[in-house]
Amino acid sequence: MDQKTFLSENAEAAELQRLIAVEQQKAQFQAQVHNFTDVCWDKCMDKPSSKLDSRTETCLVSCLERFIDTTLTITNRFTQMVQKGAH
Repeated sequence: MDQKTFLSENAEAAELQRLIAVEQQKAQFQAQVHNFTDVCWDKCMDKPSSKLDSRTETCLVSCLERFIDTTLTITNRFTQMVQKGAH
């Protein structure tokens, strides 16, 4: 095996590892969304009905806003860590 082939195979392996990591992150995020949906539903929904009352709507909105804030904080922190690692 010559050096060019070896480098090409290493680059392909690195790209495959990167793609796997991205898919794992997507799966983790979707699992978080599912978990958070369950948490907000359990916290805010007393009894299912055909309409949301104002208290339930406010609870769901607040729950969602906390989720968004937390996700943005984690995403920003992760981005900072990646950028520091790249330098």
